[in-house]
This record gives sequence, structure tokens and C-alpha cells, in this order.
Amino acid sequence: MSPCDKYRAKGRKPCKLLVQILKLMAVTAQLILFGLSNQMVVDFTEENTMTFKHLFLKDYVDGSGDSYAVYTRRDVYDSIFYTVEQYLALQNMTLGQYAYASDGDENSTALQLCQRFYKKGSINPANDTFNINPQVVTECVNVSPTSHINPGETLKYQNITLKFYKLISVSIMFKLKAINIQTIINHEIPDCYTFQILILFDNKAHSGRIKITLDNDVVINECSDPSVFGYANNDAGRLIFDIFVILLCVLSFFLCVRSIIRGVRLQHEFGKFFRLKHGKEVSCSTRMEFLNGWYILLIVSDIFTFLGTIMKIGIESKNFASYDVCSILLGTSTLLVWVGVIRYLSFFQKYNVSMNVVHHHTVWWNQNRH
Repeated sequence: MSPCDKYRAKGRKPCKLLVQILKLMAVTAQLILFGLSNQMVVDFTEENTMTFKHLFLKDYVDGSGDSYAVYTRRDVYDSIFYTVEQYLALQNMTLGQYAYASDGDENSTALQLCQRFYKKGSINPANDTFNINPQVVTECVNVSPTSHINPGETLKYQNITLKFYKLISVSIMFKLKAINIQTIINHEIPDCYTFQILILFDNKAHSGRIKITLDNDVVINECSDPSVFGYANNDAGRLIFDIFVILLCVLSFFLCVRSIIRGVRLQHEFGKFFRLKHGKEVSCSTRMEFLNGWYILLIVSDIFTFLGTIMKIGIESKNFASYDVCSILLGTSTLLVWVGVIRYLSFFQKYNVSMNVVHHHTVWWNQNRH
């Protein structure tokens, strides 16, 4: 019976339906608000990644993709030196506000230039012979932009000698820090970003073509001393709304679990009655009729919403930055809530009636045809 049928027959108010409709509106609004905030994070990350490609990749053109590569040894050296020199001169030329970052030790170097190659490699295509030891060796050169280090040390990278005949890859790794101040538009405290950049010269194929890629891994942290003049913090309002969503999920979870428990009890009672009345066991398919699968779907949506909301609170408090996982949980839970509410309104029941009518007409037509 649908909630309306129960109300007409027994006068029972559709509490679960009202809770689900209220939860539907709440989780949909929550997903939209989180999506707007997440959009600024994605835009800021993508724009900075594009900036890094233009700053650190020599002669980079938008849309190059996998076609960005070098083909001569001179071009490899030029590209490596260009990246390091751009990094050292970053703060004097870039339009963005970037700061060098290290691992917390002020004596550590901020950029690492490494080459990976086979321990032994000898290839002679003329004689169709080769001799390779597949053990991989890594050699690194560290470069630091700090002023208190001897400037002569920054020239070490120019003395690097690449072993092209057994070279696997060359990697340049460094970190940069930035602040996303555009979140002030949405009355949110700006986030502090650490960009972990990896530029890879891939020579695994040894095809005469070395592909160059730039990957940007983003870490979002809470700024240590935020100060915005005239800022009205609305974190409390968002927190109250998130707690309200959690309470709705707990209530919905309780109501659905209670309905499933009642269905299981009714199933056992019916099994006992059928055994005493007819002396037979109830089939498994018949037992499953007492369990409403849509309640299980709503329980899953409640769990996803609960976990996603907890993660959302953690993201807004800058404790962690799992935007992708949180988006998947909130998006999936919202989808399941919509499907569950549609089932509550008996939409699928009408659909099944229509399908049964079509099925009976098809059977009748086949019988009369023969």
C-alpha cells in the first residue's frame, strides 16, 4: 500500500514519506551548495595547472596533450634547463602570487631533478645485439632558490649528464604555495594550497621520442592566520544546516530499519502459520515479498549522506580536502533519495501495472494467432 492508501484505510499519517520529502529537499540543497564551492576549487586548480604548463614547459601550446614531446638530445637539455631557470626566476616574472615550498626543513632543497636509467645498457642495432641489466638506478640533483645558499650551488643542474642509451625517464619535482582568495565572493575563508608539481620526461619506449607531461597534485590546508576586513563568517550557519541533514538521515535510517524489522517478523509469523495450516515451508521467493528493497535503498542513501556530510564538515573546517570522494557520496545519496521518493509516490507501481497489461495483451495475441 502507498502512503495515501494507508492514510485512507487506517488513518495513518505518512511519516516516512514526509521525512523522505524533507530529506530530499535538504540533500539536494546541500549538494548544490557544495557543488558551487567545489567548482571554485576545481577552477582554481585547473587554471593553475594550465599556468604551470605555460611557465615551466618550453614552447608549450594549449591543447598539445600527448603530442608535446622532444626528439633531440639538445632539446631535452634545453627543456630541462628552461624548467629549472623558470622555477628559480618564478617570483620575478609570474602574474600569480606563488611561494616556494619545501618539506618543512629550511635547509632542504625545494626542487629535485632526477634521472632513472638501467644499471647497464648496451644496444647495437647494427649487429642485432644488446646487453641490459634491468635493475633501475636513480641519480638526483637538488636545487634551492634560497638566497643564503651559495649561488654556485644552483648551477649544479647544468652539469647533469643524461645517459640516453639506457635512460628511462627524467623527473623534475617541486612544490609551490598559493592562496585562493576568490572564495571571499561566496563569504568563505580562502584556502591555502600546496601544488606538488611533477614534470616527467618519459623515455621508456626508447623510440626517439620523449614525451613531456606535467602533473599537479593539490593539497588544501587551512590558512594559519586568515584576516578578511569586514568579513561576516557564515560557517555556523552551514554547520547548523549540515547537522540538520545528519539528524534527518538518522531519523530516516531509524524508520526504514524499523519497517524492515517489522517485515522480517511478519515473515516469520506467516511462515509459522503456513507450516501449521498446510504443513509446508514457505519458498524463499515468497519470503522475500515481505522485505521491501526500497527501504534498503533508502538506508544506503542515509549512510552515504551521513558519511558525505561528515566529510563536507571536515572539508569546510579545512581538516582534509577529499573533494572527489565527498562529491561522489553526496551525489549518489541524492540520486538514491530521488529514486526512493519516486517509489514512495507509487510511480513504479503504475509502471508495473502498465507492463503487466502489455504482457497479457501480448500473450493473448500470440494464443489467438496460433
